[in-house]
Amino acid sequence: MSNVIFPLVLTVHLLVGFGVIGLVLMQHGKGADMGAAFGSGASGSLFGSSGSANFLSRTTAVLATVFFLTSLGLSYLASNQPGAPASVMETVPAVPASEGQVPAPQAPAEDSRVQSIPK
Repeated sequence: MSNVIFPLVLTVHLLVGFGVIGLVLMQHGKGADMGAAFGSGASGSLFGSSGSANFLSRTTAVLATVFFLTSLGLSYLASNQPGAPASVMETVPAVPASEGQVPAPQAPAEDSRVQSIPK
């Protein structure tokens, strides 16, 4: 059952995410009418309208809520899969202490040219 639910929730999550992006880009900001408030247009207030939210903002809020819920659902489904590690550190292969140690650097060999330099 989880093999069907996870891809379905992931697909809904991606579609809702693209929908939120599109709706946010289609809306204009509250500061867009501020120039009109100082005489060049017919804006009702300085920082945008104070009336009820329009269709785009309500749809954005609904899609953002669905996006949040699918995010929680995906995290739950991913963590409760059989065989899923409880921690990321469980997936790291164990290395014996003798193999994991880095050898100490060796002193450079004496060079005949170094001995010929006067001190």
